[in-house]
Amino acid sequence: MPARLSSMELSDPITPPASSSPNDATLRKSGRVKHKPVLLNNDPNASISSYNSGKRKRADTLEQLDAIGSIGEETSFDEEDGDPDEEEMKEKRRKSRSKKSSEKPAAKKPKTAKLQSTSLPVRPAVNGVKKPPKPRRPRPQVNAAISDEETGLFAEIFAQGHTVDAVAAEWITRYNEHNANAMCELIKFVLKCTGGDLEVDVHDIEDPDNAPSKLKDLQEEYQAKNITDYPLISKNKAYASFRPTVAAFFFALISTAHAAGVLYSDLALLENIEVWVMTMSSASIRPFRHTATVISLAMESALCSVYSSLADNTAKTVRQKEGEQKKKSVNKERIASLQKKAAEEERKSAMVDEMMESIFNAVYVHRYRDVDPKIRVDCVTALGGWITAAPDKFFTSAYLRYLGWVLSDTSAPTRAEVVKQLSKLYQHKEDVARLRAFTEKFSPRFVEMAIRDTEPNIRAAVIGMLDLVRDTGLLEPNDIDSIGRLIFDSEQRVRKAAAGFFAKNINDSYDAVIEDLGGEEGLAEAIGEEDPEDFDMPRRAWLKFKCLAENLQSYSSEGDDEDVAPILPETVAVFPGSMVESRFALAARAVYDAVPEVKNWEVLAGYLLYDNSAATSKGNASESPEILFRKSCLLNGYEEMLLLEVLKEAVKQRLLEAVDSETDKKSKRSKARIEEVREVQESIALHLAQVIPQLLRRFGANPTTAAVVLQLEHVLNLEIFEELRQDSTTYVSLLDDINKQFLTHVDHGVLAEASNAILHARSYEDLEEVTEGKIQELWSDTIGTLRTLVGSRKSGETDFTGLCNTITRISNLASIADCTSIFETEERSNSKKSNAATAQPAHILTELVQDEYADNDDEAQEQRDEIITGAIKAMVFYHMWIARSLKTSLAANMPTLGLPDWHFFASALLSLMQSRSGTDPVRLAATGAYLDIHSLFASLKTITSRSDDQSTRQITTPPNKQIRQRSNAEDVESSLDRPITPEAQSLILTIFVVTEKQYARRSRRKLEAASDDAIDSAPEDPVSEIEDDEDEDEGTTSEQIRTQQLLAEKQLCELTGKMVLAILGHVLDGEGQNVRRRLLRNRMRLGPNFKEVLAYLDEPKAKSKAKAKPKASTAKIRDTNQAKPKVGKKAKSKEVVEVSSEEESDGEEDLGEEEDDPLGAELADDRIEDVEEDNRGKRPEKDHDDDNEIMGD
Repeated sequence: MPARLSSMELSDPITPPASSSPNDATLRKSGRVKHKPVLLNNDPNASISSYNSGKRKRADTLEQLDAIGSIGEETSFDEEDGDPDEEEMKEKRRKSRSKKSSEKPAAKKPKTAKLQSTSLPVRPAVNGVKKPPKPRRPRPQVNAAISDEETGLFAEIFAQGHTVDAVAAEWITRYNEHNANAMCELIKFVLKCTGGDLEVDVHDIEDPDNAPSKLKDLQEEYQAKNITDYPLISKNKAYASFRPTVAAFFFALISTAHAAGVLYSDLALLENIEVWVMTMSSASIRPFRHTATVISLAMESALCSVYSSLADNTAKTVRQKEGEQKKKSVNKERIASLQKKAAEEERKSAMVDEMMESIFNAVYVHRYRDVDPKIRVDCVTALGGWITAAPDKFFTSAYLRYLGWVLSDTSAPTRAEVVKQLSKLYQHKEDVARLRAFTEKFSPRFVEMAIRDTEPNIRAAVIGMLDLVRDTGLLEPNDIDSIGRLIFDSEQRVRKAAAGFFAKNINDSYDAVIEDLGGEEGLAEAIGEEDPEDFDMPRRAWLKFKCLAENLQSYSSEGDDEDVAPILPETVAVFPGSMVESRFALAARAVYDAVPEVKNWEVLAGYLLYDNSAATSKGNASESPEILFRKSCLLNGYEEMLLLEVLKEAVKQRLLEAVDSETDKKSKRSKARIEEVREVQESIALHLAQVIPQLLRRFGANPTTAAVVLQLEHVLNLEIFEELRQDSTTYVSLLDDINKQFLTHVDHGVLAEASNAILHARSYEDLEEVTEGKIQELWSDTIGTLRTLVGSRKSGETDFTGLCNTITRISNLASIADCTSIFETEERSNSKKSNAATAQPAHILTELVQDEYADNDDEAQEQRDEIITGAIKAMVFYHMWIARSLKTSLAANMPTLGLPDWHFFASALLSLMQSRSGTDPVRLAATGAYLDIHSLFASLKTITSRSDDQSTRQITTPPNKQIRQRSNAEDVESSLDRPITPEAQSLILTIFVVTEKQYARRSRRKLEAASDDAIDSAPEDPVSEIEDDEDEDEGTTSEQIRTQQLLAEKQLCELTGKMVLAILGHVLDGEGQNVRRRLLRNRMRLGPNFKEVLAYLDEPKAKSKAKAKPKASTAKIRDTNQAKPKVGKKAKSKEVVEVSSEEESDGEEDLGEEEDDPLGAELADDRIEDVEEDNRGKRPEKDHDDDNEIMGD
């Protein structure tokens, strides 16, 4: 047993060598023959000073000294070099005496029981060098999944709980005894790691030239067993630590061979391993190739560690030799010994270098572009480790270029890994010189990945890497600007990653401005002492805000003109008046954490409210520091709009931080913490209540800035405002300012934000009375203006602009407040006014819907179209409020008012649908309203069917002007039963076909060929405008084309959605279901949005079957679905329709989105059936055999 232990001690590459002494030979002999192993407390050598501190000294045991002696000539050579001369011994004794006299003796620590019972650590020796820190190796443990019948190295490593260092040392011992048997055992272990029970014998090992032929036979045997899974990629928990254990074993094997000297004395050791492993690394089957690659990379990593340690030891020896040469009395023998030692280590380094080059050329050069992305990831990770472990060898352009080439890999994990490895290299600024040429060559690819990569996480990682490149000074200014623009990116992760990069741009601009102002001294003279409580006085943060606005403007494509442009023109065109956040708001949200000054939103509000014009109007006669400072802080209109967006997001984020800290489960919700959060909310509410009116007075004239300021009211906590018992005049003044914006602006964005601000105010019951009063004032003003304009229209003097603006305001008000009483109230008769002017607003709006006027003036016609569209919206909201009131009354069994006679309104809509052509916006609006009205009242049928005789109340209005007459439940139900006529259905289907064709043409999609059934019997629509304008895309920008596509898709999906609701409400589509089948014809051809809208038409017939059967019968259900065609599916046309590959891929990608459908459980099973039916048309995945091709081989 002692001999075995000695061999294990020899193999560990971690432990430094024991210090040599003249008594080594005696101790080695006595310890080997005469003495038993002794414990620490009984060891006579334990009197060394290092043991006094309770620590264990690694290299002074008898066994280790024996191990050092067994190394042979190399170790004895080191011992001779280590003998100091007489002068050195005298110098050391003198220094030790002076040190002992000057320092206090250390207190002796008592030995604990644990220390007394601890035996000396048994550590293998190393080859005379101090090893760098090694990666953490897996702890030895017995794998229960490994069979007890396993033998050889596989059992020692995985089944017997031995450490990889001990197993490697034991194998080296067996190799020294019989190299062929040991090598056969090792190759069997490699083959076992592939997941197959393959055998080789000693004769195969002794004939290395026959290794390729033998491996070919083994591959055929492996393939015959049809093994689909192998340990390296297995998801079995038993193999979770398989890869690191195998890699650690071969790392330990090379390190132990280096420590024992076998790596240099027996070159056949590594050569025989390379013959088998490298041949396997080019095998055609993936398990062989992958396993051999992992082993080869581990061996290369071990050689890198050995190479680095040899280089360090050589440098240390050279320094010792140089120091010896500088002494007055030169010890020539010691110099010769050190020189001989350095030469020997250089020889070993050259041998290791040759070994590394051989493995790199034979394995890495081919496998870094392997067809399997997992192998490519392993190669990239290994190369990054080699560059770090042996920079003298691998930190050159010859090897860095392999990382640069992988940047264009098709696999996202591979690209992510190479970015990770490069980021580690750029973190060390001392290595900038080595990276200069590499960065110059591949920096365009870095920027391209940050801007256009398909994976947001990779883009974010590349931006972080480019931030490190920028710190090294290797990034060009144009590249800096390209990355800075990513602050407006649509992906949140990309914006967050670019925020830090963008903040550095702001800091650079800020430093330049400070320098122009005369440095910190000039700035201090300009602003004086800052008062933290006075937010209206100049501060140095104002310069930071100015730099922020300038950078946002320079990186914005809309920032060329100083006039404020629409924030998102394409969004406003597609979604007018919507609550879509601007890209500046998203950028400001990302900058909030990167720029600390933004968090102090009170200072930013004071900066925006500060009037700089007075200071700058004094001219250039006195260029004092104060005047220069104020000129530097002067904002243009566009920058003001940008900073308002920043202010809005800063307030929102500050409130969110307070709320999150209060609701965070990890933080302690103490009473003091709750009060602190409450104080923050109160201070923000009070400050905002004062700031918003000031901002409206300053920026309310411009629609864009006014809309942003009105959004601040949405975050104002009016509940706190009421609880603090503040003067109601402040709140009333705020509502007055909002009403003023509503009445003075005609911009859709401002009207939408003002409406939402009023709706937000109505949500608080304590302030509802004040808010309702202000809403009634708005109704009075707008309805009065409407009557005046209608009266002047009858007299021949029509103000279309004023009428258009008034109708827009009425439609916005009707969307947030109940308008039934307003629309049903007549004005008292006045001899000066016509009957039209005094009629009920509902009648006035219905008359405006009728398209009786046409004008050759395009501008006037556009205004008239807006009047008609606004009147349609207002009337739809009016009927919605009626349906809501009726539903509440019927559900509560209360007296109800009858439905209005909406025949005239429906007739006006139908007339518009017939008179307009193509996809005219007015025609589409009329069609949508026509469907909405029928679907709306059809939804009340179930309620009226449950109501029997109900009491009614009479409306006392003149018969000729009466909107809603008294009725009972039967009258109400009869008025609800108004399905769409066949003629109207045909017209609606025609409009749908036109809209569908327009989107298909805009998006370059092909529709399914029409068949000759009843579905296509609808009358043709004059669509010459759509079919004859093929050349209209010429001269348009890509943004305009994209806007047109989005608008066409929005029109199609809106119309389709309304038709789907009408079908589900049983007011559209008769027994033939022609409309339903026509809608479903191009379901898979017009994109995922259109497909999801039509998903609501799926019939939930598979629900009962799926629920009646257990989950285990999935295969049976799948077979049933394949046998029976789905009910309700229309047979495909016999005509062959060519579909482009792009369309096919779109359809195939959409198949996986069905499971996320928000519908209920009734449609879920039917959706799964569709997925499986559609999957039958997919292209089958490649087998493993097809993927076993090797790129470049």
